[in-house]
Amino acid sequence: MRAAVLTEPGRIAVEDRPVPTPAAGDVLVEVTAVGVCGSDAHYYREGRIGDFVVEAPLVLGHEAAGRIVAVGAGVDGGRVGERVSIEPQRPDPSSAETLRGDYNLCPHMRFYATPPVDGALCDYVTIGSAFAHPVPDSVSDTAAALLEPTSVAVATLRKAGVGAGSSLLIAGAGPIGLMCAQVARAMGATRIVVSDPDDRRRGNAPRFGATEAIAPDAVREVDPVDAFVDASGAPPAIVDGMRRVRPAGRVVLVGMGPDTVALPLGVIQNRELVVTGVFRYANTWPAAIALAASGRIDLDGMVTGRFRLAETAQALDADRVPGSIKAVIDVAGDRG
Repeated sequence: MRAAVLTEPGRIAVEDRPVPTPAAGDVLVEVTAVGVCGSDAHYYREGRIGDFVVEAPLVLGHEAAGRIVAVGAGVDGGRVGERVSIEPQRPDPSSAETLRGDYNLCPHMRFYATPPVDGALCDYVTIGSAFAHPVPDSVSDTAAALLEPTSVAVATLRKAGVGAGSSLLIAGAGPIGLMCAQVARAMGATRIVVSDPDDRRRGNAPRFGATEAIAPDAVREVDPVDAFVDASGAPPAIVDGMRRVRPAGRVVLVGMGPDTVALPLGVIQNRELVVTGVFRYANTWPAAIALAASGRIDLDGMVTGRFRLAETAQALDADRVPGSIKAVIDVAGDRG
């Protein structure tokens, strides 16, 4: 099979590799589409994200969809032919975190495209059968791949306590910020303010759920909100956003930023704010699939660039194109 391999920072090579064999409990998925995440771009350009360092050739890509073509022992053979969205995680089923339901926090996690685990920018991958989620025909291959960032948004907004009538401030109108806006609207939020310094990105926000789109210097004038989501990773945005949260409100940090940020502890203490982070997701795919299948969110509309597997390097740089939201690699498109 073909695999797009990061051989060193800034270099992708398409190589021939053996098709993997599904182990007991696994399925073999023929990949159709893979979304490009900011983490993929970081590994491509920098060769690392924090403590995760690329030390050997690595296949990127963890936002993936495809079709089951074979199953391992113990898996119902009737699943062959199913179209699926891949939840790209392999937690240790016996870890304390997995057993209490927080499997995304398993210390022994093997996650697609996180060194040294290969990802999905190839023709075939294996995954535990429970992590290959069937999708209806109303959900395209592209949308099925983008259920992964949708799941990030679902996890984020659950932590933010968003529901009917909620008000929300989101910093950052990139893919995750816009995904959070869409999901928040679908969950019943009636006031969704999105801030971003880029005019083009702000211009996209109303289409994807924002009721207001503002520049960062206007955040200090925003009326108090029930929750603040930082999808930017920018320290000034984090601090300004926290200050707009009502007493007993929630702050959820999902953007990738510096390891250390000075926070307004007086605001956190005096308002009794709940401040938490998001690291991947757990138990989110059923909700994400339902939102996409019902038409409550528009995933295909977020795609601004489509590429073939041989164009993986260009896809990884697509976020530098003005107006870009989401790039998707059509793995099936040029399959021989």
